[in-house]
Amino acid sequence: MSTVKAANLQNTGSGAPVFKNSSGTEIGQLCKARINFNGTGTVAIRDDFNFSSITDLGVGYYSLNFTTSMSNANYCTVIGTRSRPAGNVYHQITTVHSQSTSAVQITHQQIEGSSNTISMQDTDTMHCAVFGD
Repeated sequence: MSTVKAANLQNTGSGAPVFKNSSGTEIGQLCKARINFNGTGTVAIRDDFNFSSITDLGVGYYSLNFTTSMSNANYCTVIGTRSRPAGNVYHQITTVHSQSTSAVQITHQQIEGSSNTISMQDTDTMHCAVFGD
């Protein structure tokens, strides 16, 4: 087994490098975009790769805009949150609302335990990673 050590990897084409097994079959790709942002008050990016901005579309509703567009809208979006719910909140739901080649829109809701009331909710830390062609 060989180990490759390099400061930089560069694809000879226009796309990101891919990982292949010894027979040339693709076995993996790098993340195409990732972001960690504050979703409360004035939304702000803490750290990112390939996201240009966030558009606050309302309470718990965000558009995450890519710097470089995806080649199609069939990519995989992985989202999560770190939240500090107050009161009697039992569940939080973060979902992909829609995705296009230029942006992914996500929503965040919470379910209040005693009344089972669902409401949109801003949260202090949101995470998103995108994988695809």
